[in-house]
Amino acid sequence: MAADRGPLRVAVVGAGKISGAYLRTLRGRPEVRVVAVADLDRGRARQAVAELPGARAETPAEACAAEDVDLVLNLTVPAAHAEVALAAIAGGKHVYGEKPLAATTAEARRLLTAAERAGLRVGCAPDTVLGTGLQTARAVLDSGAIGRPVAATAFMVTPGHELWHPDPEFYYRPGGGPLFDMGPYHLTALVTLLGPVRRVTGLAARPTERRTIATGPRAGTTFPVEVDTHVTGVLEHESGALSTLLMSFDVWGGRLPHIELYGSAGSLSVPDPNDFEGPVGLRRAGEPGWESVPVLAGHRGAGRGCGLLDLAEALAAGEPHRAGGELAYHVLDTMESLLTAAATGRAVTVASSCARPAAVPLQG
Repeated sequence: MAADRGPLRVAVVGAGKISGAYLRTLRGRPEVRVVAVADLDRGRARQAVAELPGARAETPAEACAAEDVDLVLNLTVPAAHAEVALAAIAGGKHVYGEKPLAATTAEARRLLTAAERAGLRVGCAPDTVLGTGLQTARAVLDSGAIGRPVAATAFMVTPGHELWHPDPEFYYRPGGGPLFDMGPYHLTALVTLLGPVRRVTGLAARPTERRTIATGPRAGTTFPVEVDTHVTGVLEHESGALSTLLMSFDVWGGRLPHIELYGSAGSLSVPDPNDFEGPVGLRRAGEPGWESVPVLAGHRGAGRGCGLLDLAEALAAGEPHRAGGELAYHVLDTMESLLTAAATGRAVTVASSCARPAAVPLQG
């Protein structure tokens, strides 16, 4: 169970590519202490703990049951997110996971219910919205500088992750695809800025049935595509604002903006929600051009794991954490609803809602 005082003791489950970014953020922070790294490949776990004095390498089952672990950082592949999270909760551990929260809303609801019954917290990436880029944009929006929000656009286009990832198959299996892989960044940003989503409609396509790995020892290997790789939709927020979303693994050289907000008194250019920082631009009604907005809010120099640190601080203070399970569930529910809308050709009401996370004052 969680310690009452001292740093939050963390076990990392999943020592893949993203674990390095998390460990760079967590290493040396007083709020947390990484005590173990677990992976099905024990060699990868040993390699990770070589740079973590006092930490041990073990199996995922051992990490979820260990007495000296307060929180499991779940960095497994999307298909395993729910299974590992439920095992951690059964072992009395808080959980912070990579996105999406689970492969389906049914799995996600089971783990949230289990955590609530056990009195444990669930956090989930992305935490990029806690950086200076998105939080500065939020500060401008909340100041009323663009008036009443009317609409937004959010785009993520790339030709595909098989061009750079040596083992990209999981991106093209259920729980992956551009919507489930990259959509959480854009949707979490949109919910943070405009509030929860009420209704969605959209279309999706799968132009290519097989992909070819372009790099690494398996270059030239082909594999099947099991999910739609081009998804577009319109989201109606509870506030009345309408967001247009495009997520694609089928676009070469797109030059679309990451996110833009359009209001009754101006427009706001928002940086890439996959990053913690980036320029924010403001175009006021009647003005001839865009103005650059200085950094106003958010964590300076933040990295992957910032949301876990926020959870640790909130737990110690007895306050809600920002990158929370209900937010992640609503984002997952919105994505699932969008794919249902695309498959049926009908608008779908999003069953869940969530609170808009608290803003982050300028820190660091």
